[in-house]
Amino acid sequence: MKILYSPASPYSNKVRMAAHYAGISAESVLTDTNAAPQELTGNNPLGKIPTLITDEGKAIFDSRAIMHFIDRETKGKLYPRNAEKRTDIEILEALCDGICDSLLAIVYEKRFHPPEKIHQPWIDKQWEKVLRGLDYLEANLPKTTSKLHGGHFALAAMLRYIELRFEGEWQRGRPKLKNWPKKFEKQFPDYGKFKA
Repeated sequence: MKILYSPASPYSNKVRMAAHYAGISAESVLTDTNAAPQELTGNNPLGKIPTLITDEGKAIFDSRAIMHFIDRETKGKLYPRNAEKRTDIEILEALCDGICDSLLAIVYEKRFHPPEKIHQPWIDKQWEKVLRGLDYLEANLPKTTSKLHGGHFALAAMLRYIELRFEGEWQRGRPKLKNWPKKFEKQFPDYGKFKA
């Protein structure tokens, strides 16, 4: 199997960490989405990463579909069977992915527009979403034991991305969230291998 990825992509890091944890053997293939390589666009018409390509050549995307595929392939290594607990984990994952969506919207607004065209109200609106999400997580951090789940990997990937792009801009007043990666790394010692 292959996972087409970019090292800075939080969604790529989420699925790569989860696959590693669950024991799925998948080659990580560095992919430049701007170059639109055939291996990516031929397998994912959206040209987005991550894209997982199975041994049979089936392409699976986006990151949540990949996470559910990994879970099915490993007979439930990423999500519990209990419906209520699973829903809670899926909500946590959706929140972390949504924070990443807002962070990426800010990054792209600054990256692809000249300074005079940057729309600050749009950036402010996205940052408000980020802050509300971080505050919610500070008050509702998941228990982090040796039995990790999909929400843990989404949270770990999001915190790595926000630190990469917005270092020093989010930690104040959120000590639990700031220290959570150390807790996660105790349960997932390979966290350091999935850096941008």
